[in-house]
Amino acid sequence: MADEIVVTSSENKTEDTIVCYAPTMITTNGIWQGDNPLDYSLPLFILQLTLVVVITRLLVYVLKPIRQPRVIAEILGGVILGPSVLGRSSKFANTIFPQRSVMVLETMANIGLLYFLFLVGVEMDIDVIRRNGKKSLIIAIAGMVLPFIVGSSFSFMLHETSQHTKEGTFILFLGLSLSVTAFPVLARILAELKLINTEIGRIAMSASLINDILAWVVLAFAIAFSENKNMTLASLWVILSSTAFICFCFFVVRPLIERRIRQTPEGESISEFNICLILTGVMVAGFITDAIGTHSVFGAFVFGLIIPNGPLGLVLVERLEDFVSGLLLPLFFAISGLKTEITAIDGVGTWASLFVVIVLACAGKVLGVFLVTLYYKMPYHEGLSLGLLMNAKGLIEMIVLNVGKDQKVLDDKSFAIMVMVAVGMTAIITPIVTVIYKPARNFVPYKRRTVQRTKLDREFRVLVCIHTPRNVPTIINLLEASYPTKKSPICIYVLHLVELTGRASAMLIVHNMRKTGRPAINRTQAQSDHIINAFENFEKNVGCVYVQSLTAISPYSTMHEDICLLAEDKRVALIIIPFHKQQTVDGGMEATNPAFQAINQNVLANSPCSVGILVDRGLSASRMNQVSHHIAVLFFGGPDDREALAYAWRMSEHPNINLTVLRFLPGEASIEATRSDSTNSRNDHSILTVATDSDKEKQLDEEYVKEFRTRTTNDESVIYTERVVNHGEETVAAIRSIDNSHDLFIVGRGQGNISPLTAGLTDWSECPELGAIGDLLASSDFAMEVSVLIVQQYVGIGIEDQVATPDSPSQHYGHFNIDHSNRRPQTGGQQPGFHSQP
Repeated sequence: MADEIVVTSSENKTEDTIVCYAPTMITTNGIWQGDNPLDYSLPLFILQLTLVVVITRLLVYVLKPIRQPRVIAEILGGVILGPSVLGRSSKFANTIFPQRSVMVLETMANIGLLYFLFLVGVEMDIDVIRRNGKKSLIIAIAGMVLPFIVGSSFSFMLHETSQHTKEGTFILFLGLSLSVTAFPVLARILAELKLINTEIGRIAMSASLINDILAWVVLAFAIAFSENKNMTLASLWVILSSTAFICFCFFVVRPLIERRIRQTPEGESISEFNICLILTGVMVAGFITDAIGTHSVFGAFVFGLIIPNGPLGLVLVERLEDFVSGLLLPLFFAISGLKTEITAIDGVGTWASLFVVIVLACAGKVLGVFLVTLYYKMPYHEGLSLGLLMNAKGLIEMIVLNVGKDQKVLDDKSFAIMVMVAVGMTAIITPIVTVIYKPARNFVPYKRRTVQRTKLDREFRVLVCIHTPRNVPTIINLLEASYPTKKSPICIYVLHLVELTGRASAMLIVHNMRKTGRPAINRTQAQSDHIINAFENFEKNVGCVYVQSLTAISPYSTMHEDICLLAEDKRVALIIIPFHKQQTVDGGMEATNPAFQAINQNVLANSPCSVGILVDRGLSASRMNQVSHHIAVLFFGGPDDREALAYAWRMSEHPNINLTVLRFLPGEASIEATRSDSTNSRNDHSILTVATDSDKEKQLDEEYVKEFRTRTTNDESVIYTERVVNHGEETVAAIRSIDNSHDLFIVGRGQGNISPLTAGLTDWSECPELGAIGDLLASSDFAMEVSVLIVQQYVGIGIEDQVATPDSPSQHYGHFNIDHSNRRPQTGGQQPGFHSQP
């Protein structure tokens, strides 16, 4: 068993507990032998770890709707387990977290902390500082100075209860804890808010990175001073030896690691021996800095910084992060919570001072950053948002506070107050920034947002979205059929869509393709490599095609934002996304992932250009440039059908493409029914408006079809036919009667287009995002196994359509707030000037 002896020191008025361990009390002989598992260190530790992880995860789930970062849940989880909540019960505290277990718990927590800080160093990109340079440095310093002053002022109020500590050291710890910005926490907040690839996100990341590095330097000084009550030669040795350690790591160890990486044969993965060498190096670095007199995590962080960017860093993150951040790191916050006694914050005055400190510290950092952003002429709301983002607290501050408490610099009251300050300052960031920051993006206006407006002598830009390599062959053949030429080359942006599964390291939402030539480290990267290689081969084998491959890593719920932002940034005319169902062996259609349907619906609703949903039924069976393909367009009228015809018209220029355009016209019965409805509703202004818009659409249809027929009259590969139908049933019968010689149907989505020819077809629609005809062609009941492309034309009219085009780069772009939601008017009416001929 273990005995506990309490030793009281009258000088410092503190109690130290000395715990005597029995070395055989590690594992139990079992409950059947009469042993209590909680009397033994291993089962007790397992129970503690399980409890910490479960409570933390529950809090993450509870706080997710209000968009709180995970660090808030971890800190609060520790507080709940500590003496403030559950620990108020002495039975719980003595049973689950007895004093004899604290040493094992703290040791494991610090090992987790050691490797987590190593990973933070690995993920940090020092080049970010060089890219943003002076601006980020000034913002980082301005964001530290004012909060440091606030902390220093507040320290005079608290220092009375810590008289045994040198006041200068107390000021240093308190000021540092308020002025630091937690780089890992900020990165996750920016990813959550979709700001990580924006200008404000890049500045915040680089400024917080500088802030973190400065904080580590100041912490090293603070530890040196705290261990030596007076500034002696020992403190100087601590600082000098820490500097020497950093120089040794960067100028000796880093070149050795780079040499080991270069020795890895091309095409082989990093060896297990090298990985073990690095992981051992983390512990050695931690041991050295602990022996020097700073802190073990300082050594691990510096060791992480020297790991070169590339496959080694990816492998280390892949191997370690889920285990370290998911299992071991919450232990550190639990230890912090066990040290936090909120009841020590007694009296209304102390709580009032806590509130004042939170407000002043936040305001100090916001004001410091805001003044710098004004100097750089950034918009007001961006300056305020940046200041708020720089208030992110988390692991670094908790390390500072824990070191301060261990060194007897902070007492229980000061520690509890600063923990609550950290929670308060971080919790308010996301809600306030969400309200304040409405990104007026540096909008790139362009006219060619549709295929119809992209002329055959201009570059045709397409964004292709891929979920799995299975989508690739059909899409490549579709693009090949789009007829790239020297006059009209096709610029293809290939976007591999990957779900963000909660991994903390997935901070970069869109990144360029990997060109290391090394094997993939996981299934996702293997798929990305497969997709990239396929499109690279396509680019090599087909002339006048330019491919840029990217990967978007984000939650399915917000993935459409990445797609739409990229489409706007790259000024594409068409987005092609796969249908959420795939063909089975027996010819039926089954859903691959229900989330894909939601992504498609969101893209249709928010896209800044035209969209095509591709139902893949084996267009990949043959190469377009080797075998003639037959494409059919079903034309009912409206902007979507004109867009479908425009894309097919472009394809018809291909020498191996045969195009059939089947136009459906209303019969006499349908026309009479429409006239009758119009007569009965003559006094209804809204219906008159619909009728007027419908007439405009018919006029646009007639003009476009007339031009198409005129230009393709002498083209034997193009066949134009008309079919008269009276209602939906006749339309379905006419479509089913089409012969099986076609390889691809291109149809308009038809949203907002009121037509008696499709009346009633939507009543039994399975996938409304495809429209009435698209849903019919994509259904398992449809007899023909033909691939289908359902097209929606972009019909939004905004300021961008009256300003610069990609052909006039001299007209540079201002800031516009363009709302791309709800693009499609319910009446189907558009301005005639927008739908010009190709």
